[in-house]
Amino acid sequence: MERVIGIDPGSRVTGYGVVDISPGKLLFVACGTIRTNQKYPFAHRLNEIFEGINEVIQLHNPVVAAVEDVFLASNPRSALKLGHARGAAVVAAMQNGLAVHDYSPRAVKQAVVGYGQAEKSQVQHMVKVLLELSGSPSTDAADALGVAICHANQFRF
Repeated sequence: MERVIGIDPGSRVTGYGVVDISPGKLLFVACGTIRTNQKYPFAHRLNEIFEGINEVIQLHNPVVAAVEDVFLASNPRSALKLGHARGAAVVAAMQNGLAVHDYSPRAVKQAVVGYGQAEKSQVQHMVKVLLELSGSPSTDAADALGVAICHANQFRF
């Protein structure tokens, strides 16, 4: 069995999802979000992301991290901030000795929904179905679980 943390980086909200992968089975472990305080300078918020991911990793002990790659945003400033947030999450994973695998948003949607242009609500629904959850996780947590599921599919669990 392999434990994976999926990460959906964001400068305001970073989603995380932890799943156990064994042959033919996905098992939900945990999910949630790290919300940064908008009152603080951006550098402080990056540290909040780093510390939050670090805490989740130390609590759940995954062996590998799957991180959603930066999409091409229409606003270059937004894309740059997202890249910074992603970097903070990747460094947290690396500092804990995890291998990091990158997946495009399109690949994640394809793996979870079967369609690379799927809406967030479709990803949220399919994550709930695939992991047999009683309720729907938040969209950010569902996206992170989707990244973990995408990783599981890549390695043919």
